[in-house]
Amino acid sequence: MTTPDDLLPVGLEDALPDRARTITTAMRAVLDAMDGHGYDRVRPPLVEFERSLAGRMDGVATRRMVRFTDPDSLRTLALRSDMTVQVGRIAATGMAAAPRPLRLCYAGDVAFLSADQLDPARQRLQLGAELIGADSVVAATEIVSVAIDALKAAGVATISVDFTLPDLVDTLAEDAMPLDAEQREAVRRELDTKDAGGLREAGGEAYLPLLYATGAFDEAIAKLAALDVGGVLASRIEGLRAVAEAIGARARVTLDPTERHGFEYQSWFGFTLYGEGARGALGRGGTYTIKGSDEAATGFSLYMDPLLDALAPMKTEEAQKLFLPLGHDRDAAARLRAIGWRTVAAVSNGDDAGALGCSHVLDGKEPKAL
Repeated sequence: MTTPDDLLPVGLEDALPDRARTITTAMRAVLDAMDGHGYDRVRPPLVEFERSLAGRMDGVATRRMVRFTDPDSLRTLALRSDMTVQVGRIAATGMAAAPRPLRLCYAGDVAFLSADQLDPARQRLQLGAELIGADSVVAATEIVSVAIDALKAAGVATISVDFTLPDLVDTLAEDAMPLDAEQREAVRRELDTKDAGGLREAGGEAYLPLLYATGAFDEAIAKLAALDVGGVLASRIEGLRAVAEAIGARARVTLDPTERHGFEYQSWFGFTLYGEGARGALGRGGTYTIKGSDEAATGFSLYMDPLLDALAPMKTEEAQKLFLPLGHDRDAAARLRAIGWRTVAAVSNGDDAGALGCSHVLDGKEPKAL
């Protein structure tokens, strides 16, 4: 019987057995893929001091964190809303002396005080990998490749990678297309909304061609290169081409050089991952700097809910379920579990193997189909 007290808060939900099994299978596949590339798993705590969570990366919004007072220290604590910042803290403190580049991966839940318009979830399973000590083209290539391999290992068949240049406006506004601080913010805002008229009114008419340097990578990067009269983007363009070439046919590559959503702390390179069937982005990544240690890093994060959308056409195979009657042979049951059977042991004579979802019953030492 359900009562009002049994209702969950908006943005939170239970994962029942089928969904939980799919989540666990996908998570293991992603972690195994990252482990195969040499990324060691870390497990930071769910709760930290608010200042620590907000102090390692630019653009981390504490207003979205669930915060409360620590009864011991009387300092403000917060539930993590992004595990990347915690990995940055680990790299800068407990693993500061570890050889670089440092390869770390993670998986865990993050929480938000309230939902946003694009995603109603207030709790998400975040998975990711960080290559700390490098933000070169080689590092970017590795990270994108690991992300693609992780998604393919989880079962995503068709993957798209959309490149962006998070610091593009600042780079151009210095000399090539000068803007003062106020104009820069206005130009960024109009580029975000893809508003040509607003861009002109903001004094960013020179930036109009950027609105059209989007789409399939080869065409879009050629348009972007044609705009780079002063050569300030040359190294970035060369880098993007190198990463795209390394991806090859493993994923479709596109370019939207002014995209900023989800790239609050990335620097010269960012990318968004998409999969066929998913309602939104599967994840994002790019280059950034860990504040405090000022160490360069490159990484990506994936989120499980959209990943499950991309896996929807597939059905996770469940091991056959074997009913164990009262007084069954325990050694035989252990042997069958070791080779992949799932067992359900009777606790009373009235237990019904079929009702419990079993396909077989243990008959002596061997399974027998029901």
